[in-house]
Amino acid sequence: MIRGIGPFDRLSSRGILFGSSGLGPYQREGPERWNVCGIVGFTHKRIRPHEDRIRSATLKLVHRGPDEQGIYESRTISLGAVRLKIIDLESGSQPMFSGDRDTVIIFNGEIYNFLELRRELEGLGYSFHSRSDTEVVLYSYLEWGRSCLQRLRGMFALAIWSESQRRLLLARDRMGIKPLYYCRRGEDIYFASELKAILEHTEIERNLDPVALHHYLSLNYVPAPYTLIQGIEKLRPGYWLEWHNGRVQSEAYWRLNLQPRQGCTLESAVEELDLLLRSSVRDHLIADVPLGVWLSGGLDSSTVLHYASEAFSGRLRTFSVSFLGRKFDESPYFRKVAAAYGTDHHEIDVNPSLQLAHVVEQLPYYFDEPCADAGALPVWYLSYLCRRYVTVALSGEGADELFGGYVTYLADRLNKRLQGIPTSMRRLAMHLLHYWPVSNEKISFEYKLKRLVQGSLLSADEAHIFWNGTFSEFEKQALYRANGSRTADLFELLPDEPATVGHINRYLWFDQLYYLPDDILQKCDRMSMAHSLEVRPPFLDHRIVEFAASLPEHFKVRGTTLKFLLRQLMKQKLPETVLERKKQGFDIPAHDWLRGPLRELLLDSLSEATLVKQGIFNATAVQSHLREHLEKRANLGYHLWGLLILSLWMKRWRIQAVPAAEMEAAESGAISVAS
Repeated sequence: MIRGIGPFDRLSSRGILFGSSGLGPYQREGPERWNVCGIVGFTHKRIRPHEDRIRSATLKLVHRGPDEQGIYESRTISLGAVRLKIIDLESGSQPMFSGDRDTVIIFNGEIYNFLELRRELEGLGYSFHSRSDTEVVLYSYLEWGRSCLQRLRGMFALAIWSESQRRLLLARDRMGIKPLYYCRRGEDIYFASELKAILEHTEIERNLDPVALHHYLSLNYVPAPYTLIQGIEKLRPGYWLEWHNGRVQSEAYWRLNLQPRQGCTLESAVEELDLLLRSSVRDHLIADVPLGVWLSGGLDSSTVLHYASEAFSGRLRTFSVSFLGRKFDESPYFRKVAAAYGTDHHEIDVNPSLQLAHVVEQLPYYFDEPCADAGALPVWYLSYLCRRYVTVALSGEGADELFGGYVTYLADRLNKRLQGIPTSMRRLAMHLLHYWPVSNEKISFEYKLKRLVQGSLLSADEAHIFWNGTFSEFEKQALYRANGSRTADLFELLPDEPATVGHINRYLWFDQLYYLPDDILQKCDRMSMAHSLEVRPPFLDHRIVEFAASLPEHFKVRGTTLKFLLRQLMKQKLPETVLERKKQGFDIPAHDWLRGPLRELLLDSLSEATLVKQGIFNATAVQSHLREHLEKRANLGYHLWGLLILSLWMKRWRIQAVPAAEMEAAESGAISVAS
């Protein structure tokens, strides 16, 4: 059954879509079902903080778990958690304590093998008082210390405090599905699931990090450990960090082995992937609340639905976003898949009649730091739709980065051939392509060809980053204010592995290390948590990640076929139309909408007065980009989207381009404003 949703303005009055900027609980209908989905804390070794500080910081995360907050304070530390119950609805409140109350844990996420670990711990003499995975993690730490992290299979960010030892352990899951930020100030440390809870501390300055900005403009996101605020970092995926009496150490507890296995056949790989996916999806369905599947009609989400339908005893709900009337609309595909599996299907059409500009203005609050992925907008609407019916949703995130699903991997290969063409001819082709009329389509052939030729003028590493991002190094230098050039070596981020790994596998690894956690998963986490929805990606079970990393690259990209292995697995399971269709990409027609329904917001956010006040970019250069785009002389929608989101973010969080003292000196003529 297909159920649609009408214009958004008829729904926002219920208080579901737009809460009080995350400062209070949303209005809900029906029974409450919440589990912990946000953590925050800070040490106070030197000075006792104001007693309401931890409460106000915890309330900043209330959208992640709006119905229950828990707080713990001692002479050395303050901890807070917000709850969205998924498992063990009657108990499992946090913070949770050991029997002697010396050790306390706050935990965000799900551990899918917690029942196995519980049985092992019970055999070692531990008694449990809840059915929650949080208690299992706590006792695992008491038994095995930091090495317990290697036993956990799931998505998580956690903090464990030992009162007698004055020791704090922070850790993040292997793939970075759950976020965790931290900041050191003197001997103390602050941490939280989202930046806004750390920024509640007024002593933390809000100065823009120029190196992180340089990365943002290239990549569309900020790679870990950077954030756009100086002094605040993201804990890397697969890492732990320990604070002990003012000293900090950090180390990886998991690293991916990229060396291809020997003697692996396509048939054996298909069989192994089948078993792994069946096991992972079954584990991801564990919940005491209603759940559903995000469905695009593409290979990845349809694969998740296939295995979910095998493991789920009832009728599954599916949720989709359409763009009716546009060439990239996927509704014919996801409706066919939903009908094939007999799901209770729901969809929402994203179009200019919705409150697009109003939602875009909300994004900086929930993102905390800018993410220039225009797919955030449809994910926002999808999360809103989904949360009206379920508490948990399964998604297909990760399959592209594991098995080679992006057309950029084909471009990486094609670039080798283009390098054989004289540079002068490629430059001439680039010049001539400027005269090709631009299109309003989301990603037109004209746009892709121009990007391909422009990328061919770069090195292979530069080209891979350029095709996934927006601004080139040359474009960025022209964008900054006079004397404001920044330097940031993007290529230090690229993994340095032996040639046996393979050209494509090396870029897959880069995308798994950075693009996946810092763009795709961050976007998914923030937009879903804005609506108190938990999203689970079964492809990112670390057993599947390790399996994919061990495969030769021709199992992933073969000829012009992307995700070859996954297609081989699903060719007898899914409709042929799903297997044959090209990847659409889950974002908006940015070129078109920035000339239309978002034009006024764009012009206001990137006005000359605003740019001068922010003090980062050359206003003349930005205004030139605006004119080129609005007059349809170039398609710069994705460039301008990133600048728009950055401007809105700086305004929302009062971020300074340079420290206040330097700004005052610059205004008096003592130094240049540019950092």
